[in-house]
Amino acid sequence: MVTFIVRRLIGSIGLLLVISAVVFGIFFLVPKAAGVTTDQLAARYAGKTPDAATLEAIKDRFGLDDPVAVQYGKFVKAIVAGDTYDTGTQTIRCPAPCLGYSFRTNQSVLSEIGHRLPVTLSITFGAAVLWLAGGISIGVLSALRRGTIFDRAAMALALAGVSLPIFFTGLLGLAFVVHQWGLLPEVNYVALTTNPAKWFTALILPWICLAFLYAALYARLTRAGMLETMNEDFVRTARAKGLPERTVVVKHGLRATLTPIMTVFGLDLGLLLGGAIITERTFSLPGLGQLALDGIFQSDLPVVLGATMAAALFIVLANLVVDVLYGVVDPRVRHS
Repeated sequence: MVTFIVRRLIGSIGLLLVISAVVFGIFFLVPKAAGVTTDQLAARYAGKTPDAATLEAIKDRFGLDDPVAVQYGKFVKAIVAGDTYDTGTQTIRCPAPCLGYSFRTNQSVLSEIGHRLPVTLSITFGAAVLWLAGGISIGVLSALRRGTIFDRAAMALALAGVSLPIFFTGLLGLAFVVHQWGLLPEVNYVALTTNPAKWFTALILPWICLAFLYAALYARLTRAGMLETMNEDFVRTARAKGLPERTVVVKHGLRATLTPIMTVFGLDLGLLLGGAIITERTFSLPGLGQLALDGIFQSDLPVVLGATMAAALFIVLANLVVDVLYGVVDPRVRHS
C-alpha cells in the first residue's frame, strides 16, 4: 500500500505539471492566435492612453515578448523557489509556492486563494455531509423496499433533484425561505472562528440546495448498486450463516456498493473544492469560483491561471484519496 501511495504521488506531480503546461499554453497562446498583440496585452495594465515607452516598460517587466517556453519556465520556477515582482513603485517578493501576482488587486494570487478558500471549504464539506448521508440512506431504503410507494416517491424526488439546477433551487430558496417566509437569515459568509452560530445558520440554505442536487444522484447510484449486490452469492451466504439483517445490509451489501460511489464522490468533491462557481454566484459568496469569475471579467490572467491550478490540485488530491480508500473499503483491492 505504501508503494502504491508513493507511485500515485509521483504520478500526481507529473499530472499537475502537464496540466500547468496545458493551461499556461492556453492562456498565453490563444490570445495570440486570436490576433491579440503584446502591446494590447500590456495596455490592460496601463492607463487609458499609454504611450509607447510605457507599453515597452510593461512588456519588459512582465516578459510578454519572451517565448512561451521561457515564460512557462519562470512560472514553474516561481512555484518552486518564489519570484520577485516590480510594480513600478516598489519591488514585492512572492515566496514559494508563488502562483503569480495580480497587479489589479496588488496581491499575490496565493494570498487571494487563501482568503477565498475557507468560503469554498465551508460550502463544499457542509453540503457533502448532507448529500452523502441523505443520498446513501435513501438509496439503501429504496433498494430494500423496491416497488413500494416510498421507493417510487424517493426516485421521483431524486429525478427532480438531478433535473433542477442549483441557480433555480437557490433563487427559489432565497425568494421564499429567506425573504418571504423569513425562516432562515440572509446568506452571508461569516468565518467559523468568528461566530460559529452565524456561520452555520447563514450557510444552511446553500448546503440544502447543493445537497439536493447531488443527493439525488447518490440515491440513484446507491439504489442500483444495492439491488445488484443484495442478490450476490456472498450476501446469501451471510444470511445463511444467521447474521443479523442489519449486518448483512451494512457490512456486506452497502460496503460492496461504496466503490463506485467513492469514485463519483472524489470527482464531485474535487470539482467543488476547485470552486462551486454557480453556487457561489447564486448566493453571492466570495469563494474560489467567484475569484475565478472576477479574474475572467477583469482579464486578470494570473488570477485565472492560479484559480485553475488550484482546482486541478484539488481534483488530483481528491482522486488520490479515493484510490487509497479503495483498499480500505474493498479488501480485493488490497490483495490485488
